[in-house]
Amino acid sequence: MTIKDLARLSGYSLGTVSRVLNNQPNVSEKARAAILAIAEESGFELNESAQLLKQQRSNAILIIVKGTANEMFASMVEQLQSLFSRTTHPLIVDFIDEVDNEVLRAVKLCRERKPMGVMFLGATNRFFSSDFDKIHVPAVVVTNDASGLPFENLSSVTTDDRRGAACAVDYLIRCGHRQIAVLGGDRSLSDTSLQRYEGCVDAFRSNGMEFDETTFYHTGRYSYEDGYSGMQAVLRQTPQVTAVFAMADVIAIGAMRAMADQGLRVPEDISVIGYDGLKIGSFYTPKLSTVSQSVELLARRSFSVLMDQIEHGGGARHLTVPFTLSNRESVRKLEIP
Repeated sequence: MTIKDLARLSGYSLGTVSRVLNNQPNVSEKARAAILAIAEESGFELNESAQLLKQQRSNAILIIVKGTANEMFASMVEQLQSLFSRTTHPLIVDFIDEVDNEVLRAVKLCRERKPMGVMFLGATNRFFSSDFDKIHVPAVVVTNDASGLPFENLSSVTTDDRRGAACAVDYLIRCGHRQIAVLGGDRSLSDTSLQRYEGCVDAFRSNGMEFDETTFYHTGRYSYEDGYSGMQAVLRQTPQVTAVFAMADVIAIGAMRAMADQGLRVPEDISVIGYDGLKIGSFYTPKLSTVSQSVELLARRSFSVLMDQIEHGGGARHLTVPFTLSNRESVRKLEIP
């Protein structure tokens, strides 16, 4: 039984379940009672969470998850729970909004809970520049590159988001697409969005093209809902679009639903490619083409780096894991006259 299972059984979000298990505020009494009751009935290790609240927890590992609806991070938490279950380190898992300051949250929890190490699933580097010096335990950023930050206790494990996005857009161009919309995040708030945006621009320029951001770039959260609304905007403003690159699979699937509701077919009318490689993409109709990140490999490498720092010390390490372009059914090759 994992936190993700408990969220599914209770009908509440991962963030709400996490706040209940960590005895945090901003949860209704109805939700708190329902989640605790289901946890007890299902045999969830509620006793472990309760003990964590009472103990000093000097050997606990804190995981800050940036994005309460991020399905990739939810899967990664499951992988990490399995890996850490073989150690003596209990986990404290804390979900925050994707625009919140994960470092200030970690500083607060480190002061209160005194963990032995910290993992950040998702990050914004400028928050680390201003506040990470208050954290003195080993830490690992997952899915963001922290190699440019001057902290000996901060490692990172990531894929090359810039190259991955460039690969996706280059593939669309090689398939004959020239009118390409991009659905992504706010680059001022998300380093992931910034890297993936720069990869898009790289691909256009390497093919002798310029990307018109004002016309073809639509920002929103990494969610089905914002993928849907973003695609609605694309269809209203740029009906000539023949392909879409979505910076996350959840955005892509939301966009595909918006197209279907407008009577459009993927890929016959508009091609779509996503990013992340979520399992749901291979069960969607049509199967979603995507840049696949290995959640299992990211989790294993992050676990190894953090455990090595905790047990043996040493400086920061920065690893990049490979991505793959998964060409499934959602991209059509255009006939070029």
